[in-house]
Order: sequence, then structure tokens, then C-alpha cells
Amino acid sequence: MHNPDWEKPMDPDAPLPFELGGWVDLAPFERALGMNIESSGDGKSVLTMPFTVKLAQGKGLLHGGAITTLADTAAAMAIKTLLPEGTHFATVEMTTRFLAPVKGGTVTARAKADKDEDKERTYRAEVFILDDQEAVVAEFWSEFRLARRTKEEG
Repeated sequence: MHNPDWEKPMDPDAPLPFELGGWVDLAPFERALGMNIESSGDGKSVLTMPFTVKLAQGKGLLHGGAITTLADTAAAMAIKTLLPEGTHFATVEMTTRFLAPVKGGTVTARAKADKDEDKERTYRAEVFILDDQEAVVAEFWSEFRLARRTKEEG
């Protein structure tokens, strides 16, 4: 789905030029990559992304940045299922290990997230990226941090 407003520069002082369909939903960038949320709940999520030509790197393989973006998004969706709607959080650290190239088909991200009991405001996620044959092609680990509450929030 293409929206001509997506091509406009973001104005940091203006309201967001798009709306999400719910707390667990894809942003314009994730939609532009063709991601789909297959399931989410109880600290888990499953997302898919078809390998289209626009996601290819110079040798015709699925770009590692696209794989990492899918993993990061799946992790965030899993974490959202553990938090109250509207909670502000961000990725603060991520590691991706690529195990095999992807030459076509659809990749699937299977994410599991939980609260890090040793660190305040911190959640961790682990994601496995699988190809059409269910082979693990990448592993991803990340840490997310909840924003501090502002004075206006109480």
C-alpha cells in the first residue's frame, strides 16, 4: 500500500501524519518493507516479510538491514504485548548473527520477550528468522528501555 503522504519530510513539530490501527500495529516504514503481523500475545510475536526485489542487496540476496529491521520490529511487537498501551520504549542495543543467505520466498520472525528483572525499565528479546524451509537464517538479541516518566505524566 502506497500513501503519497509517506514521501513528505517529517515535521517534528506537527502531529503524526499517520495513525496506527492499534497498539500492536505496523508503522509506515515497516509496511513499506511488506511486513505482516501473523500473531502477537503473551510476550511473543510472529511477523513475516516477503523477499521482493526492493529488499535485495547487490548480489541478489535479502539485505541484512531488512532482516535486522524485521527482527527488531518483531521484538518490539512482542514487548508491546507485555506493556500498557501507549508506553514509550526504544531499542537501546541489538545484535544480529547471520547464519545463511536468503535467496527468495518469505522470511518469518519468531520473537520472545520478557522483563529483565536485574535492570529497571529494561526488556530483552530474542528473535529467530526462518526461511521458507523453516531453516534459521539469522538470530537476533535486543534490549529495550522504557522511557522515564515526565513531570506531566506524574
